[in-house]
Amino acid sequence: MSDAIELLKADHRKVEALLKEIQELPDTAHERRASICAQVSRELKAHDKIETTIFYPALKAKTTPDTEPRDEVLEAYEEHANIAGMLEKLAVTAPTDESYNAKLQVLGELVKHHVKEEEHEMFKQARELLSESELKELGERIEREKQQLVTA
Repeated sequence: MSDAIELLKADHRKVEALLKEIQELPDTAHERRASICAQVSRELKAHDKIETTIFYPALKAKTTPDTEPRDEVLEAYEEHANIAGMLEKLAVTAPTDESYNAKLQVLGELVKHHVKEEEHEMFKQARELLSESELKELGERIEREKQQLVTA
């Protein structure tokens, strides 16, 4: 049984691999780029739901106002909103549009920054604030939610 942090990191690796695959495509591979982008969007939306409804609330509950861990959680919510906004822009942009690749680049940068913040700051704080059993229980909740999202 994996703990919450291990599961979230696995999601990060999956999205990073998809974004890398997109970057390696030739500029003319519009259909393939759009297909992978749709997969990235599905992964990020599922990850967003899991983090914002399970992980962040549990971590926030262990923090106190005006502390770095609380600020990290609040910042993460805002980063998720920025990523969601870029996904919406991509959804209404044709893959052949000259701005499509630029939007994908910005999405990749937003995701990279968010992952770095979580893995270098928030996850360390979470390991200090949450017990191993709490992280395992959150991991179980994350796995159940992910199963529901996949089968929905």
